[in-house]
Amino acid sequence: MEEDKNISIINIGQEMKQSYMDYAMSVIIGRALPDVRDGLKPVQRRVLYAMHSEGLISTRKTSKCAGVVGEVLKKLHPHGDSSVYDALVHLVQPWSKRMPLIDGQGNFGSIDGDSPAAYRYTECRLSPLGESLLTDIEQKTVDFIPNFDDSTEEPTVLPAIWPNLLVNGADGIAVGMATHIPPHNLVEVINATIGLIENPEITFEELVRHIPGPDFPTGGIISGTGQIMSAYRTGRGILRVSAKTHFETLKRKSREVEAIIATEIPYQVNKKRLIEKIAELVNDKKIEGISNLRDESDREGLRIVIELKRDATSEVVLNQLLKLTPLRSSFGVINLAIVDGRPVVCTLRQMISYFVDHRRSVIARRTQFQLNNAEKRLHVLEGFIIALANLDEVIDLIKKSDSPADARENLIAKYQLSAIQAQAILDLRLQKLTGLERLAIENEHAALVKEIERLHSILGDPKQIDGIIVAELAEAKNKYGEARRTLIEEAVGDDFVLEDLIENVEMAVTVSNKGYVKRTNLDNYRAQKRGGKGVSGTSSNADDDDFTQHFFVAETHNFMLIFTSSGRLYWLKVYEIPEAGRTAKGRNLINLLDLKDDEEQITAVLPVKVFSDDQYVVMATDQGAIKRIELSAFSKPRKGGIVACTLKENEKLVGVELSKTGDDILMSAASGKAIRFNSDDVRDMGRTARGVRGLKISATDSLVGIKVLSLADEESKCNTLLTVCENGYGKRTLLSEYRQQGRGGKGVIDIQTDERNGSVVGIAIVGDESEVMLMTSGGKVIRMKVAGISVVGRNTKGVRMVSLDQDEKVLALASMAESSEVIETIDASEPEVE
Repeated sequence: MEEDKNISIINIGQEMKQSYMDYAMSVIIGRALPDVRDGLKPVQRRVLYAMHSEGLISTRKTSKCAGVVGEVLKKLHPHGDSSVYDALVHLVQPWSKRMPLIDGQGNFGSIDGDSPAAYRYTECRLSPLGESLLTDIEQKTVDFIPNFDDSTEEPTVLPAIWPNLLVNGADGIAVGMATHIPPHNLVEVINATIGLIENPEITFEELVRHIPGPDFPTGGIISGTGQIMSAYRTGRGILRVSAKTHFETLKRKSREVEAIIATEIPYQVNKKRLIEKIAELVNDKKIEGISNLRDESDREGLRIVIELKRDATSEVVLNQLLKLTPLRSSFGVINLAIVDGRPVVCTLRQMISYFVDHRRSVIARRTQFQLNNAEKRLHVLEGFIIALANLDEVIDLIKKSDSPADARENLIAKYQLSAIQAQAILDLRLQKLTGLERLAIENEHAALVKEIERLHSILGDPKQIDGIIVAELAEAKNKYGEARRTLIEEAVGDDFVLEDLIENVEMAVTVSNKGYVKRTNLDNYRAQKRGGKGVSGTSSNADDDDFTQHFFVAETHNFMLIFTSSGRLYWLKVYEIPEAGRTAKGRNLINLLDLKDDEEQITAVLPVKVFSDDQYVVMATDQGAIKRIELSAFSKPRKGGIVACTLKENEKLVGVELSKTGDDILMSAASGKAIRFNSDDVRDMGRTARGVRGLKISATDSLVGIKVLSLADEESKCNTLLTVCENGYGKRTLLSEYRQQGRGGKGVIDIQTDERNGSVVGIAIVGDESEVMLMTSGGKVIRMKVAGISVVGRNTKGVRMVSLDQDEKVLALASMAESSEVIETIDASEPEVE
């Protein structure tokens, strides 16, 4: 068979690779990515140029979008009509473009995601800003190329007198790459551009003083400057953008309702979908506290109203909304644009520099175009001047010529004119021969000479070109500049932590002797009078030897320093403790803490808000030892805990308090003895130190608690020491009756611990307005006001505080702080509880 010379053999793999690369580059260069110079994609550029060619400028009336789409399809864009109209619509929408380039009339969609009307129903024209992008395009300021069918030409780029790429941003997906450039404020961008022109060595820090960050058309708040600076330095970054909200109190018929009002939402967030997402989370009970949700947006602006329930905390609900809904979203910055025909990820400086280079080229080409025209006109005027100087002879020569061609040749031969000059003289109207017209020609000639000198001077001096660019930028700034819409705030953190989504309220926290822990809302406990029977705090079973050993009150956001009987310290947030009802057993701490020893018992828990440098942790053991260490030494939590205090064999940690320099320490023993001494008598120690003697006690006695006292305590309303014994008796004594002694003594009698009272189980600093809570071995809790307990001397028996069942004992005491600050915690050691 004879070989067909029209068939060529190729490698299919190589052909597919080359074909795909050609397609990919066509999409990248010709469709998806903007040019760094004018910030436009090809279809956007074609739309603006077609409108300019049709005369749809800002001062003319609007015209049907269908005509614009048809003009673009007919002459410039060989693709579908939907892509052209979508691009046109995008340039109209004020929530999509920071500075819209097209003025639209009709339905162009909404921020709710509504579709625009068909192009046969809408009209458009160039906005003043869009029109300014095409300024001087007729003066050969940019290159033109043939259109798809060689029937006309189109510009490869627009002159763009201001940096559209930075001002309006861009987004698009090409083959294997994407661009996502945020919009910026026109005034700030122009200021930065002028700064770069005037000082080419401008530092990055100086540049970002002009442009602190993006400025989205929908406003909002950008959290943190770190990612902004990263995006400006590298061309990539992730910005956190939040809605702008505030709280309002709305009046209803019978009551007032607190509401969260959102007036601005993050860029490119669909408002309708946002509201639907909030409603979905409310219905699924993932966000509680919202009673009503509605959209009150109108022509005055955006307004989303989120009404709250009566018992809801507005800050917590807002944090939940920011965490779980698009009220807070991310904007991934990718400054990818076409530079010299190839895609490049640009830094902030590069984007401005490329624009400045483009403007220098535009100004130079415009100046050269004007120079060429001026020289052409000057050449003609010089011919006129020669003719006017020899007017009679010229007229006579023309009259004697046989034809226009002969007249032109005769003029050229006699006066050494060019063909252009000779033809211009022949075309000269007779009225130009009057005296006034002759003077006008001479004046025009003189002016052109100066103009040509000026144009030559510009072309020969780059500083003059830069001066023109700066002047035009300043004019655009003054004419079109607007105030910034988007706020920029320092970020508190990369994201919300869990406690931001949890209401900060006081909780009653209980820990059983077997390590079960729970937290219960204080509203579940009612205040009772002295001697009341109390309410059930935990389940009680005769066959169950588990009982509540520790009880305290703290806020959900408090940091819990958990000290164990072995002297170890663990960290836990109150909100990490499971919430349960009064009678629930709770959850074992083994599941919440990484305890090292199964025999390790929780002996003290210290609620802490801030690890300040001027505070100390004071620890006491059941053998009367005391230790003082800086609170900041415990500011770095470790999952496995640390050694807080080294103990002797069979020694246990029984109390922990916070103190400051100059405070006094009061230590109380089960035998009813107490000692008071200055905390400065205890030197600062390291974490692993054991401590020194605080109260000298016998081998059969044990320490039950410590309190830190200050002069302010004695002068305040809370100026008495409440001592509670295991049989339900207790008394109050003025703090002033406990004289200061030297550390390590035997102390003084605090309360008589006879058969009626039993051993001391806890102490607390209280006043008449204070409330305390008692926990019994029967699982009961009683909450009472202290005002009903008599203030008596030290060496007394006290009064009955709570009625106990047979074999029931008081286990723990906690005072409730009036200011809702860190709650005092009193814990009993295991021997005294038993």
